[in-house]
Amino acid sequence: MPAHMTSCLVPHSADLPPTPSTPETLAYSFTLPASPQTPAIARTAVRTILQVHHLGELTDPAVQVVSELTACACRFTPSADIYVSLRYRDAALRVSLFDGHPRHINPRLATACDSRRRAALRVLACVVRACEGDWDFGEAREPGGGTRMWAVLPRTAASAYLRT
Repeated sequence: MPAHMTSCLVPHSADLPPTPSTPETLAYSFTLPASPQTPAIARTAVRTILQVHHLGELTDPAVQVVSELTACACRFTPSADIYVSLRYRDAALRVSLFDGHPRHINPRLATACDSRRRAALRVLACVVRACEGDWDFGEAREPGGGTRMWAVLPRTAASAYLRT
């Protein structure tokens, strides 16, 4: 019996007009291996994404933030990969990273671990402060748990990052 092909009523993506790459359409999520090469891969991806979305003025602080977050995540995670999310909302670049390191139940261990993570993110804290942004980390609310780290870089202040 010959096979018959039918077309789906949903238009093929090649038939749709392209979505313009503007700051407001910046929304990317990707998984990277938890390896020593990951910060370099993340930096390259962020540079490209920001250029495509006409946010080149955020490149230097954003690349530093992503580099610090990915290096920290790769250092702390017991899992084979990490998850990165980039969003541009409300005139700010939002960077989130998820790693598989679970929160400690013992309060002393949790405090010690948080102190080590904050120490590893000292450069990130300086960059975010210079950009008048915010950052933190805590328990991931997604299935599987782990740790969520995030930073927000307001466009106006971050654009002046290298001039300060």
